[in-house]
Amino acid sequence: MNILLVDDHEVVRRGVRDLLSQEYPAAGITEAQETAGAITLLKGSTWDLVLLDINLPGRSGLEVLAAAQRICPSTPVLVLSMYPESEFAVRAFKLGASAYVSKASAGAELLVAIQKVLAGGKYVSNQFAQKLVFQLGGDSEISLHEGLSVREFQVLRLVALGHSIKEIALELELSEKTISTYRVRLGQKLRLSGSVEIARYALQHGLVK
Repeated sequence: MNILLVDDHEVVRRGVRDLLSQEYPAAGITEAQETAGAITLLKGSTWDLVLLDINLPGRSGLEVLAAAQRICPSTPVLVLSMYPESEFAVRAFKLGASAYVSKASAGAELLVAIQKVLAGGKYVSNQFAQKLVFQLGGDSEISLHEGLSVREFQVLRLVALGHSIKEIALELELSEKTISTYRVRLGQKLRLSGSVEIARYALQHGLVK
């Protein structure tokens, strides 16, 4: 079994690798630390499982998830993130993730999630499953940022982190005009007028750390 582990923190990679090696001693585990390297590895080999962090240097891990769906759509991707399920899980599943596990509750739960996705299923925690039921039943309010596109969401996070339009354009490899358009759209969708309000919104909803 070939596993691709994508995370920018060496300590996390080491811990996950040790856990995987104990459970799957014959598995080959390849590591990537950032988006571009992960996408190159996705193209260069066949994978049975991808373990992916969202918060990566440069472009978001969500881009790796979207790339995985284009390059190897049958490969399950398990998102392992520091961000709470309530803010990122729905978006990850919309992009094709098979599971979402919080790093705060990793360990035994991670192994359960891996077993489930390798068997062809999907995994969410019991708490998040209950929230989804409430949302589908109309009993809870869905956050405004859930309506953002992937690019708008990326721009939201980068604006909230204090990046300029020029810096965001370089990071996402898009024109400044395109970034400005995304910036205007997300402001309209979130009903926010400036970078300070965007940063406050992102912090309040746990979208940046």
